[in-house]
Amino acid sequence: MSIGHTLLGLLESGPRHGYDLKRAFDEKFGHDRPLHYGQVYSTMSRLLKNGLVVVDGIEAGGGPERKRYAITEAGITDVAQWLATPEKPEPYLQSTLYTKVVLALLTGRGAAELLDTQRAEHLRLMRELTRRKRDGDFADQLICDHALFHLEADLRWLELTAARLDRLAEEVRR
Repeated sequence: MSIGHTLLGLLESGPRHGYDLKRAFDEKFGHDRPLHYGQVYSTMSRLLKNGLVVVDGIEAGGGPERKRYAITEAGITDVAQWLATPEKPEPYLQSTLYTKVVLALLTGRGAAELLDTQRAEHLRLMRELTRRKRDGDFADQLICDHALFHLEADLRWLELTAARLDRLAEEVRR
C-alpha cells in the first residue's frame, strides 16, 4: 500500500493535522497495522518537499506546533493517476512455504507434517477472520473476504502439494 497516496487521498476531503490523518488512516485502513506517528510526519514532510501538499496553517498549543496540511492540485493529479493505475498481480512464484516444503524434502524432514501444520494455521486464521467479518462493519467484511479468498487459494495449494508430495520428492532429489 502506498501510504503517501493514501494520506493524499484522505486530504482531498479537506485540510487535516497529522494526528487527524493518522486517526483516519487507522480507522479506514490500519486495523491490523496502524501507522506510527513518525511515519505520518515523515511521509507528510516528503509530500511537502515534492509539492503535493502545503502547510495550510500552524496552531500553537501546549505542546509542539500543529501543522495543518492541504493537498495541492499536483497532489490531486498524483492521487488520480495512482488510482487509475492497476496494481501488479502478485503471483507468489517464490513463496516461503514452497521453499520450506522443498527444503524439508531435501533434508529428509517431514514435508507432510509441515503441510499439516501449515494447514492448521491457515484454518485457525480463517476462523479468526470469519469471526472478525461477522462482527465487523461492511468495510471490514470486504477486507476479511479478500484475506479469506487468498487463504482458501493457499489451502487448495496445500492439498494439491500434499497429494503430489511423492512426485515432488523424486523431482527435487534428482
